Amino acid sequence: MNSTKLTGKLPGSDAILVPEDLRNWSFPGSCLAVLGHPIGHSISPQIHNAALGEMSRHNVDFRDWRYFRFDVSSGQLKECLAMFSKLGFRGLNLTIPHKVEALEALDWIDSEAAEIGAVNTLVFRENGRCEGYNTDGQGLERALKENFGFPLRGGKIILLGAGGAARAAATRFLREGCSELWIGNRSSERMESLIKALAPNKEQKVQSFLLDNVPPNLLLSFGPSTLVVNATSLGLAPEDDSPFDFSQFPEGGMAYDMIYNPAETTFLRNARTNGLQVSNGLSMLVHQAARSLRIWTGSEVPVEPMFAAAKGVLEERLNTA
Repeated sequence: MNSTKLTGKLPGSDAILVPEDLRNWSFPGSCLAVLGHPIGHSISPQIHNAALGEMSRHNVDFRDWRYFRFDVSSGQLKECLAMFSKLGFRGLNLTIPHKVEALEALDWIDSEAAEIGAVNTLVFRENGRCEGYNTDGQGLERALKENFGFPLRGGKIILLGAGGAARAAATRFLREGCSELWIGNRSSERMESLIKALAPNKEQKVQSFLLDNVPPNLLLSFGPSTLVVNATSLGLAPEDDSPFDFSQFPEGGMAYDMIYNPAETTFLRNARTNGLQVSNGLSMLVHQAARSLRIWTGSEVPVEPMFAAAKGVLEERLNTA
C-alpha cells in the first residue's frame, strides 16, 4: 500500500495511513488511531471523531483530538508502537492481527484483558508506560442491556464460536454472573481449548456442543428468556447458512449477532422468523468504542453521534457497492 502524502493538512476519517506516514508526523493535538491489517473496512475513525466532535462542543479541551486508522502488518507492530508512543499519541485501538501479539509489549494489563488473552485498547502514559485493556466484553454487555434489557447475572446463554470474539464474550458473561453457558463450535479442539481457559465459579454451569450435533436437552432446558449470541464468522458472506437452527427454539428468546455488516444475516433472519427478538453487532461496536474513548479521555462519551456516524458510513457503502 502506498503511503498517504502528508502536506500539513489533517487526513480525513476515510484516509488509510501506513507506518511510513509517522516519519513526517507533525500534527499538533491529541492523536488516537486504530491499527490493523487489512484496515480499509474499519469505521472506527468516523465513529470516534463523531463523538469527539460532540464532546468538543461542551469542552474546548477536545477540539484538537483526532482519530486515524493505520494499515500495520503483524511484523511491523512492535516498531510502530514505539513510534506512536514517541510521537505522543494518547492511545490506540487494535484489531486483527494485533490483539494477541501486542501483549508482549505491555507494561500493565487489565485483569479482564488478561483473562481474555487479548487487548483491543492501548493507553500511552506520559512516562512511556503502555497499558492494555479489552473493551469488547463490556461493549457487548451494554449492547445486550440496551437492545433486550438482558441482565447477564443469572442469565442463560448459548454462545456460538470459540475464537477471540467468543472468548471475550464468555469471559464477560462469567465475570458478570451468568448461571448457565453453552458454547457451540464447528471444531471440538478449539472449543475445548476455550472451555479450559475459562474460570466459572462452582455455581455456574458451562457446557459445550458441536454445531452440527445440538443436544436435545439444550433446547428443552431453555425458556423464552434465553439469549443466543453468534460470535462465528458465518454471516459475513450472503451465501452463509445460519450456524444455529431456531425452528425448535422457544418463542420469545433473543438472538444477537456480532456481525453488523450485513445488517441482517441468515442467523438473524432465521431467529426473527421463528419469533425471537434480534439485534446485530452495531451496538456492540459502538459501545466498545465508547468505552475505549472513555478510558483515553476520562470523560463521559456520547453514543448518539457514534451510532449516527456508523449508520451513515454503512449506508453510503451499501449505496456505492
